Order: sequence, then structure tokens, then C-alpha cells
Amino acid sequence: MSLSPRGQQDWRAIGAASGLGCSVVASLLLCIGGGILLDKWLGTSPVLTLVGVALGLILSGYLLYQLAVTTLPKKQTVRSQDENRKNQSGDFDE
Repeated sequence: MSLSPRGQQDWRAIGAASGLGCSVVASLLLCIGGGILLDKWLGTSPVLTLVGVALGLILSGYLLYQLAVTTLPKKQTVRSQDENRKNQSGDFDE
């Protein structure tokens, strides 16, 4: 059974979204958990837990940004469009 291009695109989007969700949860759990453990070990009650929350949120935002940058189609500049037209028409500047 072969999927249509639209179906393949849907599955790619589902994969990207689930990967992002797992990454966000993992980063938050690791940062907050590390903050809690360090607070217990060093006796600095809520300070490092709050630092862990902040780091987890920053890391989650960065992961979301990376996903947005990698999945958006790249725009062609006017110069690269002109170069593509020249290459297709056979006009080379050599």
C-alpha cells in the first residue's frame, strides 16, 4: 500500500510533532528533576528547582524554534532565482 504525497506529508508532520513533544517533556523533566535533586543535596530549598524550571522552559523554546526553522520551506532570493533562470536557459557567464 502506497501513500499519496499528502498522506506522507501528514505522517511526517505527526512524527515531527511527537518528536517535539517527547523532547519538551524530557528537557523539562531533566531540568526540573536535576534542580530538585541539587536542592536536596545542597539544602537550597526552592532556588535550584526554579532555575531548573527556567532552564527547561528556555530549552523547550529553543527546541520549538529549531523545529520551526527546519520545517519551513526555504525562500529563494531574487539573485538565486535569476541564476536558476540563466542555468536553465543555457546562458552561462564563464
